[in-house]
Amino acid sequence: MKIDGGCHCGFLTYEAEVDPAQVEICHCTDCQKLSGSAFRVVVPAGPGSFRLLTGIPKTYVKTAESGNRRIQAFCPHCGTSIYSTALVEGKAATPPAIGLRVGTITQRAQLAPKAQFWNRSRLGWVIGIGDLPATETE
Repeated sequence: MKIDGGCHCGFLTYEAEVDPAQVEICHCTDCQKLSGSAFRVVVPAGPGSFRLLTGIPKTYVKTAESGNRRIQAFCPHCGTSIYSTALVEGKAATPPAIGLRVGTITQRAQLAPKAQFWNRSRLGWVIGIGDLPATETE
């Protein structure tokens, strides 16, 4: 599926190919902190398909509990997290395996999660959010 997206302020825009069957929820504590939320929803871009259209992201390298190092890319203006990619021997893999943040994708409504990971870190209240009172707007 061809998708496009960008950051909140519009400085960074991109396009890529993704497989909707590969959308995942990650409950790891790194994703919780980096997203500022209870979990992060990600989808990998097809190999070599990610193309940055505008802007240059700021990056940060995070070492995970596993010891793997990942580049976290975000907008230098609004802070929106756009993607992550593995750092192998001090360099990004070629072509990089890009994990896109689903919230930044224009077609996000079509990208329902198919799996969850790092459930040992999942916040207990996440399971019951569907039962909370809800309104259509603020």
